[in-house]
This record gives sequence, C-alpha cells and structure tokens, in this order.
Amino acid sequence: MPAAMLTSEDSTALLTRLEATIAARRAGGSASGPDASYVARLHAKGRGKMAQKVGEEATEVVIAALTGAPEALVGEAADLLFHLLVLMGDCGVSLAQVTAELERREGTSGIAEKASRTNNGGA
Repeated sequence: MPAAMLTSEDSTALLTRLEATIAARRAGGSASGPDASYVARLHAKGRGKMAQKVGEEATEVVIAALTGAPEALVGEAADLLFHLLVLMGDCGVSLAQVTAELERREGTSGIAEKASRTNNGGA
C-alpha cells in the first residue's frame, strides 16, 4: 500500500513492526551483526552514538522544514523516527510507553502540561 494511503492503524502497525525489527537486529537476530545491520552497528558504537544520530536527524528535520521542501521533510522525519526508535529501544523505552504518555496528555493544554512538568522538575 502506498505510504500516502496508510490509515492511522496501518501507520501504528508499521511503527510496531519497525520497533520489532530494530529489537531483533539489536539482539543479533537474522545474522545481523555490525557488518550486516546498520542497527547492530549503531548498537555496537553505544548509546552516545545513537543519541548523536537522533540529534543530527532532528537538525536535518529543522533544516528541511525551513527550506520549505515537503519531500525533504518527509525523508528527514522518517530518518528521525527510525533513529529515535533505535535509541528508545536501547534505553528500554517502548513505542507503547510513548503512545500511552501521548494518550495521557490528550486533551490537556500544551501550556498546562509543560507547566506541570516544569513544576515537578521536568524540562
């Protein structure tokens, strides 16, 4: 199915499959050592490298957004989501945990939510 035709459920299923693939490659499944898998290579370099890649991809998202090229933004956003899932997996944080947090925040003013985190030591 073309990407533009994905439903919300399809998109969630795709991210869940991607998360599972990343976990398998991080664990060395499917003969995916550092020579065969980009995820395994990142994992071998450590969390610092994974975090660095998220930062680089986030910067590229900002640049693409500011240049006004939607197709570039789509590609960079995909890269950012991928690298974020790699880092989250390494930290033991699941996509389900993040979506549960988003669901918890749903219907709450962003200003109020941010203020509640700031008052409780959050950023």
